[in-house]
Amino acid sequence: MATGTEPHLNSGGVRSGTRAAITAPHLRTDRWWLAPAVTAAGLLAFVVYSTWRAFADTDYYAAPYVSPFYSPCLAERCETMRSGPNWEIFGGWWGISPAILILIFPLGFRLTCYYYRKAYYRGFWASPPACAVAEPHKKYTGETRFPLILQNIHRYFFYAAIVVAGILTYDTVLSFRNEHYEWGHMGLGTLVFLVNITLIWAYTLSCHSCRHIVGGQLKHFSKHPVRYKAWQWVGKLNARHMLLAWASLVSVALADFYVYLVASGAFDDPRFF
Repeated sequence: MATGTEPHLNSGGVRSGTRAAITAPHLRTDRWWLAPAVTAAGLLAFVVYSTWRAFADTDYYAAPYVSPFYSPCLAERCETMRSGPNWEIFGGWWGISPAILILIFPLGFRLTCYYYRKAYYRGFWASPPACAVAEPHKKYTGETRFPLILQNIHRYFFYAAIVVAGILTYDTVLSFRNEHYEWGHMGLGTLVFLVNITLIWAYTLSCHSCRHIVGGQLKHFSKHPVRYKAWQWVGKLNARHMLLAWASLVSVALADFYVYLVASGAFDDPRFF
């Protein structure tokens, strides 16, 4: 074993003279790099796609469907959506895509999410790249300095995410209309929206902040049986937080892409009834 006075074989990363003097950078023999590489590729694909769609400012509404990237639409220049989420809070001075006004909230929620932090820290920054694999950085400060200290506002983004999920639920209800805004109809897009909102709510409620808000401050569960049951339920969702994070990320992109196909005329929405 190395002592504090012995030269270390590799001073990079978080290694120090008090750690074992191992020649190899790590002792893992499996394909440890595969998981962070796939994670980085998946996140990068979503970033590229969502950036394109957010700035496209077109093909985001095809009655009765509105893209989740553009809901609610807060600019005066938004397409008219009958009974839809048109709230002209921003006047005619807003000149770029209205998606930029709303996406900051769901994206902020995901960026500060505990799982996504782990995902992009490992995938893009190699901090660390994998368990038992030292990171290549010379020092480690965690989330104690700017800008990463801003990760602590995750709970406030959670509150905003609840509001956004409620609005997307409203959009899903409106999807039970046809293109003439008549109720009692269901298309393939309705099914896409139902799957998407289910996964969004499951991911949102599986959040660590939600679990803490529900039961994290209780000292005696026996005195709060309702909150205890809710805490147990959220805990079960929390155990699948990673799966729900990816599933909802894919579903929201697919929901937007479906609306894009219908709005651009590339695809006709099949009707079940």
